[in-house]
Amino acid sequence: MVLTWKERLDKAPGLSADLKRQIDAFEQDISLRKQGKVDERLFAETRLRRGAYGQRYDNGQRHDGKVPRTLPYEEKASKGPNTVWDAPGMQRIKIPYGHMTAAQMLTLAEVAEDYADGVLHVTTRQDIQLHFVHIDDTPDLMRRLGAAGITTQEACGNTVRNITACPTAGVCSTEQFDVTPYAEALSSFLLGHPDAQDFGRKFKVAFSGCAGEACGLAYMHDLGFIARTETVDGVTRRGFMFLVGGGLGAVPQKAELFTAFLPEEELLPVSQAVCRVFARLGEKKNRGKARLKHLVIKMGVGPFKEAVMEERARLTVDPRWTAYLQDLGAIPNPPTVSQASESASASESESESESESESLSEFERWRQTNVRVQRQMGYSVVTVALPLGDLTADQMRDLATVATQFSRGEGRATVEQNIVLRWVKDIDLVDVHAALSGAGLAERGAGTIADITACPGTDTCKLGIASSRGLASELRARFMERQDDLDPVVASLRIKASGCFNSCGQHHVADIGFYGSSRKRGAHAVPHFQVVLGGQWSENAGSFGLAVGAVPSKRIPEVVERVTAAYVSDRAPDESFQTFVRRIGKARVRQMLDDLTEVPGYDVSPEYYSDWGDPRVYSMSDYGVGECAGAVVPLVEFGLHASERKVFEAQLQLDAQAHDMAARVAYEAMMTAARALVERETSHAVADDDVVVREFRARLHDTKRFHDPYAGGKFALFLFHAHERLDEGIGEAEAHRRVEEAQLFIEAAHAFYERTLKEAMPR
Repeated sequence: MVLTWKERLDKAPGLSADLKRQIDAFEQDISLRKQGKVDERLFAETRLRRGAYGQRYDNGQRHDGKVPRTLPYEEKASKGPNTVWDAPGMQRIKIPYGHMTAAQMLTLAEVAEDYADGVLHVTTRQDIQLHFVHIDDTPDLMRRLGAAGITTQEACGNTVRNITACPTAGVCSTEQFDVTPYAEALSSFLLGHPDAQDFGRKFKVAFSGCAGEACGLAYMHDLGFIARTETVDGVTRRGFMFLVGGGLGAVPQKAELFTAFLPEEELLPVSQAVCRVFARLGEKKNRGKARLKHLVIKMGVGPFKEAVMEERARLTVDPRWTAYLQDLGAIPNPPTVSQASESASASESESESESESESLSEFERWRQTNVRVQRQMGYSVVTVALPLGDLTADQMRDLATVATQFSRGEGRATVEQNIVLRWVKDIDLVDVHAALSGAGLAERGAGTIADITACPGTDTCKLGIASSRGLASELRARFMERQDDLDPVVASLRIKASGCFNSCGQHHVADIGFYGSSRKRGAHAVPHFQVVLGGQWSENAGSFGLAVGAVPSKRIPEVVERVTAAYVSDRAPDESFQTFVRRIGKARVRQMLDDLTEVPGYDVSPEYYSDWGDPRVYSMSDYGVGECAGAVVPLVEFGLHASERKVFEAQLQLDAQAHDMAARVAYEAMMTAARALVERETSHAVADDDVVVREFRARLHDTKRFHDPYAGGKFALFLFHAHERLDEGIGEAEAHRRVEEAQLFIEAAHAFYERTLKEAMPR
């Protein structure tokens, strides 16, 4: 008799009784939903909390070339678009602080092969994602993962997402102390915690071992913890600089300082208190204002802290708050590396043949970019660079073998979509490189400009507007071809690409960032990317860049060439890229890129009308807003173009520290776009701003016609809020936010215009 996975794993030690009940309940929900007995809205949140996402499917192809398991197009159409059983989806798998044992790597490889397309994708939150997974297969997939000590619980949805931490925690020479046990403790404590179940939006947490490096990115999280020590009366205590209310998304917000030193014993209870305050006071109806950052802005960090500490005082003592601290001193000292072995290795290297020497030359090139010395003498951290964050099931198996042999049987995913192997003996580096080469995992260039971060974009994400993965692949190939000739200051830059404004690719904190957008040219849509310059990756994502203009997707490589060439030729000695961009100003950058924004007609250059990696004529139909092929309406397009000019002027005012003027011009930019749409609706000029806002609200917002499929009506609220607040005395943070909001409002206006063109087409 063939046993089901449920029967086979019934007594598996890693699959707890509670997890078994959860997965059984989810399997039942799937069955009931098929029978129409569970509300779709309720089921959607249920499956998201189990990590099961919908994905684009009309153009999806498995990596092995096979068509994903799905229903015929006609049957899909009769059921309605994007229901969870008529198409494969994405399964996100939670990997707290990116840590995977070799045994877990093998399990991940098995489920990727059995239920997905055989490819594992490392995300910017140190998760693993599988694509083209059918909803019916997810319960067994979850059982097999659970038996290996891996969960998908709360990987998505309005929950505490995967808690991230420095992948080199414990071996980094600049850290205050190893944050690993703290990240692990908070991950376990908040997973399924009743005080973390009633959020209006997702909730993200990160740990960093020091203030200066980038790997923790604490400032762009809802909760950020940066390791610190404090000595009082000769006694040194551990704790954290505690940050609250950060986030990227459409409008980035740098986290605020809650306290300069949170003692380690207060980590869990204060985090629990924040969750309770967020659940009680956070926005629940307007998703655009439902992140913690909006609550912190609304209340102010002072009153928010008071509310949290009042909540902390009311909490019932939980033994878990400090239980894990008792084990921190039990971490064994690292083993020493045998000097005799090291000498033997050196002798072997000296006696290599000529062909082996050539191989070693390639090894040295890899070592320069992919190997980092640990603070423990005789050991190194090896970064396995994964183009686009992908590796096959077979490669994951090979990596598990390498980890078992050379890396204490474990690896860690990184926020740059790679995997690091720690505790690799220096004397074993040649062998590690050879083993990785045999698995096709010895790509060099980790941590360089060629190591580009990208979200799934239009490959699989429903919200993707442009092909971030296609662009990243093209740029990576170009940089890898000339990696040895790159100027060191260019090689050290970071590029990040997102398929839309939501910043899943973290474009705001890149030296050079891009996010997908769309523009009209005659009867066709053209894929574009907004260019974002001057974000700060170091110092835990210390500052965010600003968009300087939209450029056709196919011209983006030229953007990178021009910007990097200008940096090499015009930079001052030791000048960072962020300082360089601020010094030359956005006006010069815009002038530098101005000719690249032009789009030739379709008949002249049809290549502009397809995206990277996709030969088809570009369309927004998969996004849910329809293919844009209507007639040109010059008046409204002129108004939208004028609004883009104004928002750029606002950016220049921001650079000049004229915060009041920047906010005012940003408001005018939104008003210009709104007026163009209102006048198109009313067929007459509308001069008065109050009338524009009233008409916009009545005709476009209240009717939900202007609403974005993902963001709802939040972009219209940017206009309304700015119209209500035209007072003087606006600070830098608010001015920066208003400029960002204006940019997004204008993007939404473009999208609305394109949707209405589709609606007006004869059927």
